[in-house]
Amino acid sequence: MVSTVNAAPRSGGSTGTRTEVRDDIRLNWSMYEQHLDEAEFLWARWEHSLVAPDHVLDEVTELEERLLAHLDGLVLGGAPVAERLLASAVESEDPHQVASAVYVLLSPELPAGSEIVRAALQTAAPEVLSAFHRGLQVREREALPSWLPDLLKQEEPARQALSLEVLTSHGVDPGATLTGLLRHEAPGVAAAALRAAARVRLRLESNLLRAHLDSPKPAVRDAAIEAGLLGGHKAAWLACRKAVETGAPSLRLPALMLALGGDPQDEARLKHLLTEPDHRPDGLWALGFCGRPSAAEVCLQWMKDETVAHLAAEAFCAITGLHLQGHLVAQPTEEDALPPLEEEDLDADLVPKPADDLPHPAAEAVAAWWEEARKGFDPERRYLYGKPFGAATLLEALWTAPMRRRHALSLHLLLNSRGTLRVPTQTFTSTQLKALEAVRAAPPSSYGRSFTEGLHHP
Repeated sequence: MVSTVNAAPRSGGSTGTRTEVRDDIRLNWSMYEQHLDEAEFLWARWEHSLVAPDHVLDEVTELEERLLAHLDGLVLGGAPVAERLLASAVESEDPHQVASAVYVLLSPELPAGSEIVRAALQTAAPEVLSAFHRGLQVREREALPSWLPDLLKQEEPARQALSLEVLTSHGVDPGATLTGLLRHEAPGVAAAALRAAARVRLRLESNLLRAHLDSPKPAVRDAAIEAGLLGGHKAAWLACRKAVETGAPSLRLPALMLALGGDPQDEARLKHLLTEPDHRPDGLWALGFCGRPSAAEVCLQWMKDETVAHLAAEAFCAITGLHLQGHLVAQPTEEDALPPLEEEDLDADLVPKPADDLPHPAAEAVAAWWEEARKGFDPERRYLYGKPFGAATLLEALWTAPMRRRHALSLHLLLNSRGTLRVPTQTFTSTQLKALEAVRAAPPSSYGRSFTEGLHHP
């Protein structure tokens, strides 16, 4: 198809017409649609890889290269692809397509893309707001749209929280509005404001911190714990112990904090969690970060329980450094391969979880390995992947540990460094590698001291 436009008079003085082929018609649309389909598929795989127990950093980098190639391909389509294909994709119900479209539309090469994202965000369903968050979060800080802080002034909590989370992830100070948002009645906003306050080192009022630590909303309580510990407040540490001792809901973060702290008394508190089936997964997850041989032996006992054997084995390996492979992995039986006879549960969550990829241990074989290996472990020391715990071991694990566990290790680094060293494990590996190099260049003393030392009362 061509368009006919009036042409300027020819040199001989006569007038006429000329034909021009429109750029958007010359484009190979099927190619750009394929780029979008592949980007959507690879984005989903990439998100899964970031929390996968069977992926390490190098493997994720290879996957990202494929994803970024398709995202870059969409950028090359210019304004026509942005206005026709991506403007539609950003209004999709598929979160991975939305995240891909948001990321591309924020490219410097697409100056009109920012407004397309803004318009779509204003009408987006709550179910896809997290996709907008991801697309904005993994973009470079200089690519953030100028309108992002304006969302803080809206009355809609979900978009306020989104703006806070994105700004915080990029280290941008939200400004004077943050103080008021810390008292917001919406849990999502209050939690996001607490994380922002910790990032910009805003001093929290003791009464406000205590109120959030006592919040019945786990998201607010957890954000207050993290902000409080980064600020050196002992009240946050006591809140972790209280939550674990009372069996409060959603104990994953409080239990993890106790494990990272490394106090033997807190290890006993975590072991008690294993007596409650609902808290057993969180207890085993935390014990893997305790690091002591005694915690490994507890995990060894729970490898006999088929419901949590894979979680117990993961924690055991994180302490001892054992690689669960070969004869150490339980072989599936014919009974395992048969479908369940009970009536199908239509309400069951069929989305695969990261823990589903964990191998199940051959408990007796692992026990035989430990019978010999335990002789090389000091009962009084903490270990990480079989090596005595310390600054160098923590840094090495951030480079080499399974992706699923690196988020907690990054939190440990952040806490030990009092917020000065941060590895953003939920973003592209190029950003992570820069952060890891910065940690490598930092003196080990800056993150070798436990964050529990020097806690004070506000």
